[in-house]
Amino acid sequence: MTSDLTTGSVPKRLFRFALPLLFANVLQSLYQLVDMLVVGQFATAADVSAVSTGSWLMQLITSFVVGIAMGTTVLLGRRLGEGKPEEAGKIIGASIVLFTIIGVVITFFMELCAVPVAQIMRTPIEAFDATVLYVRICSAGSVFIVAYNVLGSIFRGIGDSRMPLVTVAIACVFNIAGDFLLVGVFGMATAGAAIATVLAQALSVIISVLIIRRQKLPFTFRRTDIVFDRKRMGSVFRLGLPIAFQDLLVSISFLAITAIVNSLGVIPSAGVGVAEKLCGFIMLVPSAFNQSMSAFVAQNMGAGRMDRAKRALLCGIGMSLVVGVFMAWLSFFHGDLLAGLFARDEAVIAAAADYLKAYAIDCLLVSVMFCMIGYFNGCGKTLFVMLQGIAGAFGVRIPVSLIMSRIKPVSLFKVGLATPCSSVVQIILCVGYFLLLSRRKPKKEAEE
Repeated sequence: MTSDLTTGSVPKRLFRFALPLLFANVLQSLYQLVDMLVVGQFATAADVSAVSTGSWLMQLITSFVVGIAMGTTVLLGRRLGEGKPEEAGKIIGASIVLFTIIGVVITFFMELCAVPVAQIMRTPIEAFDATVLYVRICSAGSVFIVAYNVLGSIFRGIGDSRMPLVTVAIACVFNIAGDFLLVGVFGMATAGAAIATVLAQALSVIISVLIIRRQKLPFTFRRTDIVFDRKRMGSVFRLGLPIAFQDLLVSISFLAITAIVNSLGVIPSAGVGVAEKLCGFIMLVPSAFNQSMSAFVAQNMGAGRMDRAKRALLCGIGMSLVVGVFMAWLSFFHGDLLAGLFARDEAVIAAAADYLKAYAIDCLLVSVMFCMIGYFNGCGKTLFVMLQGIAGAFGVRIPVSLIMSRIKPVSLFKVGLATPCSSVVQIILCVGYFLLLSRRKPKKEAEE
C-alpha cells in the first residue's frame, strides 16, 4: 500500500511509515541469526566459523548495495513529490539495468576473489574451505540478493514500508525452513546454510513481483523504460555511492576496533563479540527512522514542503529518543542480563556488560545522528553524509579506541567510548551543516 507522505499529520505519517521498517529490520536480524543457531546445533565449530565469517563478508556487500539503492529511493521519492509519475517509472527502469550490472559484477568479482578474501580475513585453517564455499554459493545468487534489496528501496521511495516487511517475512520463513531441511535433515552444513539464504531471497523476489503486479502503483512503468539510460543511471549511482562508501568504511572501522580488542586477549575479544551482536538489535529503532526519514524527506523535498521535512526530522528524533532512553537504561544497568543471552562464561558476560555501558551513551546519540543522516540523504546531500561518516570513523573512532586500549588498566568501557565520541563529532558536523543549509535556502528560493 503506497502512501503520500506530503500530506497529513507528520508524526502519525512518520510513525506509521517507520513501524513496518522496524519490524522488517528485526526479522532481517533474526533470520541472519538463525543460520548461526542451526549450523551451531547440527554442524561443527569450523562450520560455525565459516558461516560467521562468510555472513560478515556478504553483509558488507549487501550494505554496499543498499547504500547505492538509496539513490533510487531518494530520486523516486523526489519525482513522486514533484508529481512526475512517468519520470519515476524511468528512474525505476534505469535502476533495474544499473543493479543488474552491479549484480553481475559482484558475482564475477566474488567468485574470482573468494580465496584471497578469505585469506585477508585470516580465516582459521579448519574453516577455510567451508568459508570459501559459503562465499561462492552466496555470490552465485548475487543477482537475487541485489534484486531483493532494490525492491525494498523502490517501495520505500513510493512511501510503502509494508511491502519491504512482506519481502523480509517471506525470506525469513523460507530461510528458516531451508536451514532446518538442508543443514538439519540433509547434513549439508555450511553449503546448506548458503543455499538456504540464496533460495529464500530468490523466492522472496519472485513472490514479491507477483504481488506487485496486482497492485496499483503511483508511477507509470513500461517495459520500454528498462533501458541503458546513462543519465538516470548516473544520477542514481552518484547519489547512492557516497552512502555505500560510507557504510563500507564504517564497517571497516568497526573491524579495526575488533582487531584492537582481539589484541587484548580472548575474554575481551569474546565479550566485545557478544556486545556487538546485542548492539545490532539495540540500533534497530534508530536505523528504521534513518530509512523512513530518507523517503519522507525526499517526497516532501520534491513537493517543495521543506517545512514538513524539518518537522519530520524533529519528530523522528523525539520518537527515536523515547526508545533510546529505555535502551540506554537497559544497556547500562542490565548489560549482564543481555549478554547472558549469548554467553555462559561469567568473565565474558562481565566484559560484554562493561563494553555495553559505553554503548548505552551511544543509544541516546544515535537517536539524533541517524535521523539527521536520513534527513540529509533525503535532501540528496549524500556527499556530506559520506564525509561526516569518514570523519567520525577514521578521525575519532579508531584513534580513540587505540588510545584507550593502551591506557592501564585497560577497560572495555573506555575502549567502547570511542563510538559515542565519534557520534558526538558527527552530530556537531550535522547540526552545523543543517544550519548552513537553512541559511542558504531563502537565498536559493529568492534566486528561483
